[in-house]
Amino acid sequence: MGKVIMKLNWAERCVVNNPIRVLEQGFQVRWMKGVLELAPGGTVLEVGCGRGAGAGLIREHFRPASLHAQDLDERMIHKARRYLSPEARAEMFLFVADTVQLPYRHAVMDAVFCFGVLHHVPDWQTALSELARVLKPGGVLYLEEIYPTVYLNPITRHLLLHPRENRFQSQDLHAALRQHQFRMRAAKEHWALGILAVAVKDH
Repeated sequence: MGKVIMKLNWAERCVVNNPIRVLEQGFQVRWMKGVLELAPGGTVLEVGCGRGAGAGLIREHFRPASLHAQDLDERMIHKARRYLSPEARAEMFLFVADTVQLPYRHAVMDAVFCFGVLHHVPDWQTALSELARVLKPGGVLYLEEIYPTVYLNPITRHLLLHPRENRFQSQDLHAALRQHQFRMRAAKEHWALGILAVAVKDH
């Protein structure tokens, strides 16, 4: 079976692997923690971890007992192993997998972090369904996403590699979250640009 998520091209790797992006993620993680802090001793998953900057911030600010960090691209997992400190690596499980087929039983995660991953997935609905599947009832989805105005405009569509069919706008994403029993705790959103959100899975 072929992969159904798109790997980053050179331009996108430049975007996500730069110091400004790390600063941005730092602000995002602190805001997320301010909205809803996890109880001690939880098991946490980050999908699309890239070079590991987000996982490092999650470890620093949320201090989960177990942190799993996934990416489709094996090169990114290698970068994460180089980027993270030995102490951080010792507390994480870094692995290669497809977001639409996560290697977990149902309801095993206390939280899932998803920083700008869904818009890379052609079948983003299945990916979101997987995030809901692995979350426990009462589990938390910490989500950042951007909308097609950002990545499929006349300039970025020629620089960045993204699916062009089955894209989601704000109303589509909110409807899909409700479908999977996610209740929004807080969100910062521009309807045309993107969203930063914390949502709780009710069932």
